[in-house]
Amino acid sequence: MTVKGVFVSATEFLDLVAGDVVFNAGDAGTTMYGVVSGSVELRSTAETLATIGPDGTFGELAIIDHAPRSLTAVAVEPTRIAVIDERSFLYLVHETPMFALSVMRSLTARIRDLDSQRNS
Repeated sequence: MTVKGVFVSATEFLDLVAGDVVFNAGDAGTTMYGVVSGSVELRSTAETLATIGPDGTFGELAIIDHAPRSLTAVAVEPTRIAVIDERSFLYLVHETPMFALSVMRSLTARIRDLDSQRNS
């Protein structure tokens, strides 16, 4: 699931090369991210659980519940990501209700994919 076009007008971006770590499991999290171009893998130890491409989001759980990061996020190619802090997240949820629904759909799709992987 993707959040089309929301991150094009973000004010903060990170440009990554393959192998750059966005965050590690256990890190404190106060931001979420949107992939503008490239891709990011979400990993548990050495296992890749999901690959997030353009218009996809990751890091949402930590911004919602303020718990430590549960996975490690690593760029797998040259990648540009938008950084969304909690203030921007709350603004987007308030001003663009479809953003909140898109983030929930993204999380739901990721959970269903992981459940499917586990049950196969």
